[in-house]
Amino acid sequence: MAAAAAPPGAGCSPAGGGSVPVLFCFSVFARPSTVPHGAGYELLIQKFLSLYGDQIDIHRKFVVQLFAEEWSQYIDLPKGFVVSERCKVRLVPLQIQMTTLGNLTPSSTVFFCCDMQERFRPAIKYFGDIISVGQRLLQGARLLGIPVIVTEQYPKGLGSTVQEIDLTGAKLVLPKTKFSMVLPEVEAALAEIPGVRSVVLFGVETHVCIQQTALELIGRGLEVHIVADATSSRSMMDRMFALERLARTGIIVTTSEAILLQLVADKEHPKFKEIQNLIKTKVERSLK
Repeated sequence: MAAAAAPPGAGCSPAGGGSVPVLFCFSVFARPSTVPHGAGYELLIQKFLSLYGDQIDIHRKFVVQLFAEEWSQYIDLPKGFVVSERCKVRLVPLQIQMTTLGNLTPSSTVFFCCDMQERFRPAIKYFGDIISVGQRLLQGARLLGIPVIVTEQYPKGLGSTVQEIDLTGAKLVLPKTKFSMVLPEVEAALAEIPGVRSVVLFGVETHVCIQQTALELIGRGLEVHIVADATSSRSMMDRMFALERLARTGIIVTTSEAILLQLVADKEHPKFKEIQNLIKTKVERSLK
């Protein structure tokens, strides 16, 4: 048997020498290889990555399973398993759909400001409004110590971020040509922020850069909150259908006030008064 903890008939047959043949299965693929005698879970994972690394999303959770002849099917890898005989294992992504709670805390949140640039001003519906809301969100991020990542779509042709938006303290301001904000530099910046779980996303255009960014982020296991009153498109129909589609994929469509109050969570929060003043500014502007 492959290990003392493995059940009888766990799909292995005797093999000698310093290495043991193992069939590594992932998705529709099956690739034979060898591992050292006595290899455990960690070495099996390393071998899966070496064989299928370009196809495995490392941000997802997986389970390793062992083919058990006794049951004629795969079982979860027994605790303490080590390879001592020929066997067949597979890597299975966990696909359990869990309800997204949408909780936000400053320590696990990052703000993404997408392409709020000068050349978009005459074309984007309600651009002045989303600039104002975006600026309040960035002020809130500074008050709460939340990292901010900013992109600019082809700034040589479309200009820089509008002057009304203060990028002081932004962790990263990056030019791009790709529609999604998920660039190697952005992924590296996220990796430097410990415990990031949630992204608050706003900017333009809803149905292009915002949508593609949000879909890439959830594909990497991050929870995404799109700020509806801080994102827009040239066409309101494009915006409406994009937000509907994104909501169906589990992305949270919300508002700037909901975001800011969720981040402080309590009237006794030391920054509550300052956040409240930002919200009052919004209300006063809407009444004018």
